[in-house]
Amino acid sequence: MEKRKLKVKDEAILLQHPVVLFLILVLGFVIMDPLQIGPLGGHEFKPVKHSIAPYKKVMERWPRDNMSRLGLGKLEFEDEVFGPESLEFDALGLGPYTGLADGRVVRWMGPNVGWETFALVTANWSEQVCAKGNESTTYKQWKHEKKCGRPLGLRFDKDGGNLYIADAYYGLLVVGPEGGLATPLSTHDVEGNPILFANDLDIHTNGSIFFTDTSKRYNRVDHFLILLEGEATGRLLRYDPPTKTTHVVLDGLAFPNGLQLSHDQTFLLFTETTNCRLMKYWTPAQEVLSNNPWLRNVYFRLPIRMSYLARLMGMKMYTLISLFDDKGEILEVLEDRKGVVMKLVSEVRELKGKLWIGTVAHNHIATVPFP
Repeated sequence: MEKRKLKVKDEAILLQHPVVLFLILVLGFVIMDPLQIGPLGGHEFKPVKHSIAPYKKVMERWPRDNMSRLGLGKLEFEDEVFGPESLEFDALGLGPYTGLADGRVVRWMGPNVGWETFALVTANWSEQVCAKGNESTTYKQWKHEKKCGRPLGLRFDKDGGNLYIADAYYGLLVVGPEGGLATPLSTHDVEGNPILFANDLDIHTNGSIFFTDTSKRYNRVDHFLILLEGEATGRLLRYDPPTKTTHVVLDGLAFPNGLQLSHDQTFLLFTETTNCRLMKYWTPAQEVLSNNPWLRNVYFRLPIRMSYLARLMGMKMYTLISLFDDKGEILEVLEDRKGVVMKLVSEVRELKGKLWIGTVAHNHIATVPFP
């Protein structure tokens, strides 16, 4: 009887304060999103708390490039390459080779020839469906990625001349020195779990191939949800050519992305993007949302475009490239604070007195003299 009285009393209070009632109804509508009008519509969004590096504290101790030297870099091949994330050069130093948003791996053949298609990751590729011109790095291209492929990491086997490819949808593949249709090597691990989001790779001198699988829940099209959730289901994998099997080296990683073996092959480095960490494996508003999953669950269900929500959070991107020694000490920092050359960098290659900079988000490559 007493509980019934309390319930009636609570209902009366809400009726006396219609503004409060309206806000509660709106909040409930936003969280449930029955019409799926928010940016998370149709997704099972389960934000978790993750240990993001404290940006302000880290940057207080980080060396700065007061000359913003990276901003003096040169834009190459503007509107000729779309989303060139990984850059590679063959044993003769020819290239660059890069993977594009339309699913092709292309190579630069010099100013007289230009870019040519070197390899495809699937026989499903067709120019009619996959080649979208200047729109190929936008959301309009994303719906075609699963069919056309999205080659990300590239590495040449300098001895045999084969090019190994980590494709976001087709796993680990290899193509010979003459190019053509790549051969699949690994689409599942040794236990039969699918490789959902192959990202980057490198080749050990013993023939093993290490590569990252960014998530066991989301593919590349939904990569932003991995960051928003803070989920950590990514893996570091190793493909063993003699047995043709793929083994899990590390599990439970937060958006593992770029990967690089040291020159002496004794360790490898990879990035945990969500936690803003560079991991070594031997052979403000954003922080508030990161520490409060419930707040992210509400905020990112607002019926507003994701790009605007990210901008309101203070997600301003600019480029910073750092050179480390084998002990993790910073040797040199190059910055582009205004984002003149690139707002988002995916990979950096050093060759013939230049840094070659690739990006998954822009329609060009950048070069900077170095050192």
